[in-house]
Amino acid sequence: MHPLERIGRHRLERPLGSGAFATVWLAHDPELQAPVAVKVLAENWAHRLDIRERFLSEARLLRRAGSGRLVQVYDIGELPDGRPYFVMEYAAGGTLADLLADGPLPVRDALALTAEAARGAAALHEAGIVHRDIKPTNVLLHTAPDGSRRVLLADLGLAKSLAQASVLTLAAGSAGYQPPEQAEPGEGIDERADVYSLGAVGYELLTGTVPGPPGKVVPPRRLRPELGEDVERALLRALEPDRARRWPSALAFAGELDRLRAGPSAGRGRRLDGVRGRLNGVTLALAAVLAATAAGVTVTVALHRDGAADDGTRVADATGRVTLKVPAGWGRELRDSGWDPHALGLPEGHQPGLVVADDLSRWSDLRTTVNGVFVGVDAHGDVTAKVKALAHSGCRYTGSRAFADSRWHGLVRAWSRCPGGGSVTESALVPADAARPQVYVQVRQRGEGDATDGVLRSLRVA
Repeated sequence: MHPLERIGRHRLERPLGSGAFATVWLAHDPELQAPVAVKVLAENWAHRLDIRERFLSEARLLRRAGSGRLVQVYDIGELPDGRPYFVMEYAAGGTLADLLADGPLPVRDALALTAEAARGAAALHEAGIVHRDIKPTNVLLHTAPDGSRRVLLADLGLAKSLAQASVLTLAAGSAGYQPPEQAEPGEGIDERADVYSLGAVGYELLTGTVPGPPGKVVPPRRLRPELGEDVERALLRALEPDRARRWPSALAFAGELDRLRAGPSAGRGRRLDGVRGRLNGVTLALAAVLAATAAGVTVTVALHRDGAADDGTRVADATGRVTLKVPAGWGRELRDSGWDPHALGLPEGHQPGLVVADDLSRWSDLRTTVNGVFVGVDAHGDVTAKVKALAHSGCRYTGSRAFADSRWHGLVRAWSRCPGGGSVTESALVPADAARPQVYVQVRQRGEGDATDGVLRSLRVA
């Protein structure tokens, strides 16, 4: 059989992964002008009607749930040789398993990511579906143009409707993430099976270790002594062998993780050296920001500062190439690991970048107000054209203007009266003495005034 080059209108670029039953390809959709993921049933299973039906069921269940917390299915079809395929949203940020490549995550990061995965599971449960195979490789990370991330559940190959799950006769799941009721054929299951798996995911993000068998899980504080008692208690409740003693729902588990993340016991993290460690009076802790690279995903830093000088706070990305000054009070949290310009519609890759704000938990939602700045460097595309095409529904567009100083020339577009009362500016900058690199800057602000020009004048890109 000839190697696949196209599936439908989609031009295949490279395989993203393969398993016993299917291969997932990265492809380009010329109509959407965007990358997509295409999942194709393996040739050797094409004539097994039960496997074929299970494959198609995954696409149908994803469509049925219809949540932004799940990978979206765009289309379904069949190859000339009869193999079915379906086209999905491409999440360029990798998976939670990629994040774990460098070891356990900081506490706040692990709690936040587990809570987001739990909300994805809750969306499935609301649609009457139980996932049955939640694990780090099935939790994807999607990076938005402003550097924020969405956590998406994927791979519903073992998912079932809750009505079916009550009478399942076959064992399912992955070792370490599998609740005891899924390991025994004939045991009915409900949404609490996914709560167990979510507890296992959180356990691994915090300790770097997959939990032991149900009932024999090592308390996580033995592996990571700095964990708070409340964090350990929340995880062990999710991992209870007796489902009646677990969190009653994925949403209840997510709510407890949010509460713990906001508490003082979640603030501990690894100290880092380098440019971030040279900021006086700053406590460093890792935060979850996802930037796609050729090698995978990096975890970045949240910067917490008790006070700031009147003339503002200067911050830098992880490479030290990008620096800028933000108004006093804006520099409380920093994500500095870079960005993928493809999120703005530019050529894919990993480039220097950062987002700094007084509250990064609000950054990804324009319905909330926040003071902060996102900066992303791009070495290849036309940032100005992409900024001209941006729109913010719900905000009032107030026009565009030119910006110029001794370092930068560019375009600034502005919106005000956004939901919640905030404003946003989008800027595309070109060095005054060269054509590359170009820089994309988004400034979000509460209340009156506009700090954009001051931020742009302070920007340095080495």
